[in-house]
Amino acid sequence: MDSPKLPIYLAPLQGYTEAAYRNAHTISFGGIAEYYTPFVRYEKEGFRNKDVREILPINNRVPQLRVQLFANDATKAEAILKLFIEHDHHKVDINMGCPFPMLAKRHNGSGILPYPDEVKALLEVVSKYPEIDFSVKMRLGWENPNEWKALMPILNDTPLTQITLHPRIGKQQYKGEVNLEAFEEFANACRHPLIYNGDVNTLEDMARIADRFKGISGLMIGRGLLANPALALEYQEDRKLSEEEFRRRLLQLHQEVLNQYTQQIEGGEAQLLNKMKTFWEYAGMAINSKVAKRIQKSRHMDSYLQEIRNI
Repeated sequence: MDSPKLPIYLAPLQGYTEAAYRNAHTISFGGIAEYYTPFVRYEKEGFRNKDVREILPINNRVPQLRVQLFANDATKAEAILKLFIEHDHHKVDINMGCPFPMLAKRHNGSGILPYPDEVKALLEVVSKYPEIDFSVKMRLGWENPNEWKALMPILNDTPLTQITLHPRIGKQQYKGEVNLEAFEEFANACRHPLIYNGDVNTLEDMARIADRFKGISGLMIGRGLLANPALALEYQEDRKLSEEEFRRRLLQLHQEVLNQYTQQIEGGEAQLLNKMKTFWEYAGMAINSKVAKRIQKSRHMDSYLQEIRNI
């Protein structure tokens, strides 16, 4: 008897997994249990218009959505939570994993991990909002892979739905190997449902992680799904799409994204073209490399669309 399939979560990637992409993916491929939004942060002047637009219910048509907040203290976190509640979001992820140095140096994302007192203060918002389903996305640490150990009592005492762990340190960003031994140690100490994230690019990767960590509650995939949007579907249905079916679904995904950005972007053809080229930064790995290069070199929408017809 085959073991049950793990839920698959789409990781939040700034600039890539926006509402347009999420909506299009659930139509053309699917297989995702929950889509995570890129993080929303509170700045001195308030919220960026783009961040607010991205979480508006009218702009999100996926069956399950989890919005992500990005803060280094409870005051900012509560300001973001009020925005989420205002727009009827009750599934919230707290980002303690972002590895980008400019943000981390202010104790944001994985930059907060070396400071247990700050983590504890931030996570106190969880108990203040019992109506919210909270999760945490994090790394092993910022400077070294043992920083999580001082945080585990705090995490275990916080009423979380789940934790997603990317088993690298923040300073690695996406370089080097994932630390599977540290992930296993974290899993043994963690009382919450645990989701694995990091370097999952193929069905073989998914099977290997699921086999090694039998107690995990799901897989979160980001870059691997952007490069192969069929990955979750193929895993859930236990089949490899034919070249023709994949092409048809990929073109549908592209068309849906193009339709949404055409309505949304007001900066003219050049801005729309640049945004659509971003779509192919990862998806280009799934098509003929020469076509992918010509797509990136396109200077006008007419030539761009002609290259799309060559896929």
